[in-house]
Amino acid sequence: MESDFFGSATFAFLSDLAENNSKEWFGANRRRYEETLKEPAQRFILAMGDRLPEFSPSLRADPRPLGGSLFRIHRDLRFSKDKTPYKTHVGVQFRHLAGKDAHAPGVYVHIEADECFVGLGVWRPASAPLRAIREAIVDSPDGWATAVEALTRSGLSLAGESLKRIPRGFDADHPLASDLRRKDFIAVAPLAPQQVLAPDLPDAVMRSILPGASFFRFVCDALGVQR
Repeated sequence: MESDFFGSATFAFLSDLAENNSKEWFGANRRRYEETLKEPAQRFILAMGDRLPEFSPSLRADPRPLGGSLFRIHRDLRFSKDKTPYKTHVGVQFRHLAGKDAHAPGVYVHIEADECFVGLGVWRPASAPLRAIREAIVDSPDGWATAVEALTRSGLSLAGESLKRIPRGFDADHPLASDLRRKDFIAVAPLAPQQVLAPDLPDAVMRSILPGASFFRFVCDALGVQR
């Protein structure tokens, strides 16, 4: 059964883009990009909008081509040594209503020729929200442990980067020191290509993220935003 969302042509486009990452090639293949990536992503976002309240009513599914849930295909080259102009993946973030950018709490879906996954939580928060999450872990270690245990039972796992040393103001001998060193508070689960291509992709994403609801609530509570 054919999917209303992504198809094999999506992966073919992303593979071809990785091999021909130039403005000239993209310009000649813009319609292909719109048909195989942008328009399917917008349909996927709309479908997720009907389902996300089960996970969190505070997440926004915005199908607008600019400023919505779909990340731009253009790369930000200002601070990058890699000057290739385009991303070679589909990135969709269902962002918290209180957030304004990619560092807000949310759910993320990543589709690439050789890697697909779903994530939830908060990626690379600024110093104040980062400290707030760390302090919440210290104040409620049992709540944190319960949330993390729910992740590990479900196939989700904590991911992201960590500091080499405990941050200033926290006990280096704390039993949760490894978590206090985290720079990202995200949990991820792989998506198989068959799941991405299936007609029930939105339901597959929901099945992946629902076990992470307590983790997401912990992060939202720590940041003082609505769950």
